[in-house]
Amino acid sequence: MRLRRSLAVAVAVAVTTPVALFTAAPALAAGAPAAQTQNQPTYAELKKAAADAQKAYEKALAAKEEGQEKVKATLEALDSDTHPLKAATITADKAAEEAAAAETAAEKAVRDAEAAVEAAQGETEKAEAEKALETAEADLAKAVEAKEKADAAAEAARTALDDARVAAVREYSVLKKALDDALAAKEAAEEALGTAEECVRETGLTSLAVGLPAEVVAGTTVDFTLRVTNGTERTLTVDPLAFVHVDGERGGEKSRLAVEWSNGSGWHALNGDEPEHIAHIDTMAPGERSDVKLRMTVTPDAASADAFALFAADASSAYRPCVLGPMKRYDFELLPAGSDPGPVDDADPGQTGKDDDQRPATAGPGTTPQGGAAGQPVTTARTTPTTRTAGTGTYGTTAATGGTLAQTGTSPALVPLGAASAVAVALGAGAVLTARRRGTADRV
Repeated sequence: MRLRRSLAVAVAVAVTTPVALFTAAPALAAGAPAAQTQNQPTYAELKKAAADAQKAYEKALAAKEEGQEKVKATLEALDSDTHPLKAATITADKAAEEAAAAETAAEKAVRDAEAAVEAAQGETEKAEAEKALETAEADLAKAVEAKEKADAAAEAARTALDDARVAAVREYSVLKKALDDALAAKEAAEEALGTAEECVRETGLTSLAVGLPAEVVAGTTVDFTLRVTNGTERTLTVDPLAFVHVDGERGGEKSRLAVEWSNGSGWHALNGDEPEHIAHIDTMAPGERSDVKLRMTVTPDAASADAFALFAADASSAYRPCVLGPMKRYDFELLPAGSDPGPVDDADPGQTGKDDDQRPATAGPGTTPQGGAAGQPVTTARTTPTTRTAGTGTYGTTAATGGTLAQTGTSPALVPLGAASAVAVALGAGAVLTARRRGTADRV
């Protein structure tokens, strides 16, 4: 009864697991029309389905292991001479053997009686021999009938024993099948969840700097705005990403730039060592935009230098925990104190370099920073902007609009997930990826 209860539990779990959730097509990118995703499971539902599938698998595995021990014990018991079914088989086989021996003896008695009839001398002796033959033939008929009954009883006893063995193995087979089904469901749930967790690019989620001058004089402070726009058709939770850096500055050293941001709750300093999320936006409906105020102060002793700013928006939706907007790069110049640049235009959002929004294939724990050792100057390319062609491992020029190329022909897991990797290499490979994933993962 215990095995049957385990069997019932395993089968019920396998049948009631919400397979539809994790066998559905992967959720679309964040900018997909709501009509195309309304039947898609949310990320929370996928997580629950994966957790439920894992529990179902664990229950099925436990039931299978219990069933394996049970069937082993049952088969061992059935092979014991003391088991009622095995004992009945032994008794029936012995009775069949005795009936067969009795039949053989009766057949011999008939042959002997027939021989006696042929050898009889005279009418009296022949009559007695024929009477003995009739008796032997009657005894043989009874022996044949008894043997048939004994054989049938022995066959029935063996069948009952075999049926018991088959029943035990069949119960175990059902448990094993339930485990196989639960494993398939678990793998499907994990695959669906993994697909949802892969970062997707969303070109409609933009971050633009407004009012950032192309030239900044040492000893001055400039104010500008980071404008984040949700140009997708999905409500998002957004974390703007910002990084401002002077070319050649070492990681950890005092920067010539001090940058602060505010979303109306006071001013907060950027750490200056790595890209970081600022001004978290809980809910951003399609078409909405949000402005983040920034101010940048250049130290009075700053010499002429090239600098750049990187901005992007990272987000999550009900369907995707990792949505990456395109990175924008703004190159600007630092001028010595007392310089008179005259009218200064705003820095234009240029094309990102190949290392700005891409984690190198070698990036990861133990990667040597650019320059061979920590503290060496960072070098950043300001030449022809490039971006990686998906799935090829090669680089090519991008369109003049800048930003990132759409993902084509490759797994989303291989799509560059970082931002400003030229800086990340110098400051510790993977810093950008960590910064971008940290904010989105914490909200899931």
